[in-house]
Amino acid sequence: MSERRPLPRLSVLPTKPGETIDRAALGRHLRAIRRARGWTLQEVSERTGLAVSTISKAERGLIGLAYDKFILLAQRLELDVSELFQPGGRGYANTTLSVTRADGAPTYETENYVYRMLASDLRAKRMVPMWGRIKAHDVRAFADFISHPGEEFLFVLDGTLTVHLQDRAPIRLERHDSMYFDSAIGHVYVSAGAEDTTILVVCVDDPPAG
Repeated sequence: MSERRPLPRLSVLPTKPGETIDRAALGRHLRAIRRARGWTLQEVSERTGLAVSTISKAERGLIGLAYDKFILLAQRLELDVSELFQPGGRGYANTTLSVTRADGAPTYETENYVYRMLASDLRAKRMVPMWGRIKAHDVRAFADFISHPGEEFLFVLDGTLTVHLQDRAPIRLERHDSMYFDSAIGHVYVSAGAEDTTILVVCVDDPPAG
């Protein structure tokens, strides 16, 4: 990976604690980062393996990004994933402590999930903790499974969840059930009951090779 160039202060994201980041705002932020790096869409495509059309649609706010896509973009844009959702921040170090208030997490909403990014003020931390609300109630809402290098811990806070796994039987989880698995296994989360399920997810991601 090339030496990271510091980014200018980017102000296209909401700055109030807990404010929702929509697809358009995240897209503007991605475009600003790419341009600050001096990269073309084609160069980002070559770095990430994502199609130019996918990156372009994400920058224009036409599509939402699931976790596997935004973690890959963050890694290949030489960012901590938290920098996609909150400007500024501080590096993790020994004795570091971060508190996220109930109404203070940056929130990103896609067609199927709502993510609240926890401890988003910390950069270079090993874990990516998130609160999630699962809007999808049918596996057919997903075009494909989500898969990314690393490990994942899932805890059901409220509701009933079905974890659909690629080439494996689905797993049903009730309130306060949990699951730990290899994130490289294709997976999607689907609310099994009438109400949306809420979960806590903690990911530890391995950087992609190359």
